[in-house]
Amino acid sequence: MKSQQPTRLTMVGGGSWATALIKILSENNVLIKWWLRSKADADHIRQFHHNKSYLSDVQINPRKVKICTKIRDAFKDSDYIILAVPAAFVGDALGGLEARDFAGKCVISAIKGMIPEKNQLVTDWVSDQYGVPTSRMAVIAGPCHAEEVALEKQSYLTIGSTDLDCADEVAQLLTCRFVQASPLADIYGIEYSAVMKNIIALASGITRGIGYGDNFQAVLVSNAMQEIKRFVDAVYPQHRDLSGSAYLGDLLVTAYSPFSRNRTFGTLIGRGYTIQSAQAEMNMIAEGYYAVKSIHAINRQYKVDMPIVEAVYNVLYERASPVTEMKALQQKLK
Repeated sequence: MKSQQPTRLTMVGGGSWATALIKILSENNVLIKWWLRSKADADHIRQFHHNKSYLSDVQINPRKVKICTKIRDAFKDSDYIILAVPAAFVGDALGGLEARDFAGKCVISAIKGMIPEKNQLVTDWVSDQYGVPTSRMAVIAGPCHAEEVALEKQSYLTIGSTDLDCADEVAQLLTCRFVQASPLADIYGIEYSAVMKNIIALASGITRGIGYGDNFQAVLVSNAMQEIKRFVDAVYPQHRDLSGSAYLGDLLVTAYSPFSRNRTFGTLIGRGYTIQSAQAEMNMIAEGYYAVKSIHAINRQYKVDMPIVEAVYNVLYERASPVTEMKALQQKLK
């Protein structure tokens, strides 16, 4: 009996989440081309089989992972493309590619952010730029920190797509002994919820930095869930249960976990750091910083009541005092 041919996949991005996804995929019958912008990082991984910059304890299997620094070469012969770079850098990462480079491939966004200035979801931007059908796009969501994947702690992912067969294909690729992935036909609800939970994590961090406690944070997060529901239902109305792990679960882990870069960024702002000094303190991008500007702009059309988003936007972009803004917000929560 013939052994099943391995799935061919390209990973775009060299950060912690990309590294964690490489670890998951390497558990299965998958051959991976891993594109990294940095030649130094690529050379290091080729020689030492670990990513020195992120999750350095994760061992990279050279029999399953081929390192690439030329994006077009990385795309050749792959059936699946996973995008795992910060949303602000997607355009740069895919620069030089054309629609023909994406033809016939399933494109998967592992990015929980929005394209700045364009105010677009990553999936919408890729479809517009490269003509990828929505039915051949998916998003990876769920409460799943890269650091815990590296430690092989039991984790759960949800794969969203407009096509359940596509979602199921991707879910099978990402299911292994320590990760359970399941499909869901709500690509836009999942993607917008993943974007907004980062904004809520910023608010959570800001209040922590100021000195608010657990009682307030619980009220903040429960109000945030209602805020997310109002917005997502306005932008992409369909029946969805926001108590699921792709929505509520992802919000909880991002708002509460010390691994959350958005919560960490918010905490620094609450403690009095400037935007520039908080960014310099961190080694990773806080997607919520860019996302809140995009969501604020989109909501000019929909006019959804979103006091938490407004408060974070005012602090980060209108130079409002975190203390004053959060004091005003506490009067609006129930």
